[in-house]
Amino acid sequence: MRVLAAMSGGVDSAVAAAHAVDAGHDVTGVHLALSAKPVSAREGARGCCTLDDARDARRAADVLGIAFYVWDLAERFREDVIDDFVAEYAAGRTPNPCLRCNERIKFAAVLDRALALGFDAVVTGHHARLDPGSPPVLRRSVDAGKDQSYVLGTLRPEQLEHAMFPLGGITKAQVRREAAERGLAVADKADSTDICFIASGDTSGWLHDRLGSQPGPVVDVDGAVVGQHDGAYAFTVGQRKGLALDRPAADGRPRYVLGISPVDNTVTVGPAEALDVTRLTAAESTYSGPPVACLAQIRAHGAAVPATAEGDGGALTVTLHQPIRGMAPGQAVVLYDDERVLGGGRVVSAA
Repeated sequence: MRVLAAMSGGVDSAVAAAHAVDAGHDVTGVHLALSAKPVSAREGARGCCTLDDARDARRAADVLGIAFYVWDLAERFREDVIDDFVAEYAAGRTPNPCLRCNERIKFAAVLDRALALGFDAVVTGHHARLDPGSPPVLRRSVDAGKDQSYVLGTLRPEQLEHAMFPLGGITKAQVRREAAERGLAVADKADSTDICFIASGDTSGWLHDRLGSQPGPVVDVDGAVVGQHDGAYAFTVGQRKGLALDRPAADGRPRYVLGISPVDNTVTVGPAEALDVTRLTAAESTYSGPPVACLAQIRAHGAAVPATAEGDGGALTVTLHQPIRGMAPGQAVVLYDDERVLGGGRVVSAA
């Protein structure tokens, strides 16, 4: 097959490309330039898509003996991921940009262009397994600590049909050893963390630069004003730190963000137990079918809990058999049957 290897400049994507070469595929490497003004060096382990990353990807392609190109997708990334991220926070939701990037960049913009150019599939360094079939079956990685099936769990079957995840059957330690054995300079390169386009890690400050000051009240569950904020977008459901409350709770217990209302610019806080939810509704669902017993996961590396899910026409309802705490609208819920991904969707409400 002719396959396009998305090479970020990290160790995972380099070794994934190597596996595709070993499998006998005709492999071409491509680095995605996602920043309109890329900096030269990364800040520690944060961020990606720097000029250094592009150079690392090119050097890896040279070692593997494959053709290599850089695709400028900065404008598409800004529109589909960064602008969406800002709009979601402005609307009182907490998005996961990694899911959006997979949905709209790697397995939409890149995949569409790859297919138009005659490629059969896109190879990435995600830690997940993909069993062939119609449709393919997405499964967890054998390395539970690095499993990325959650951030792939909202991909549609037609996207998975043209995807390859060669690293799902090995551990991250094996990836690094293999990279060193192959002479890849990225063998010991640190993984990127957090949000790639917020290299500083200061999400609140980054949003403030784009949304400005929007003062409003912080209220308790009885509606009493207990503090002020400079922008509701700086908060997320379940947050405890940085609330800057004027007075403690009557019982002295810590308070958490329970809800964010962009309409009246109000943040509501309350006790931890008020964060417990047992029912989720989601949109843009990739699961459709009658009620099914499953496991539901709401965070990339969070525990999956027993649930019953039902999907119909893009809408998904998930009833949890045990409460989960701190579910923020805008995040994703992904459904599993043991290690097999059933599908998922973007949470619009939790109760």
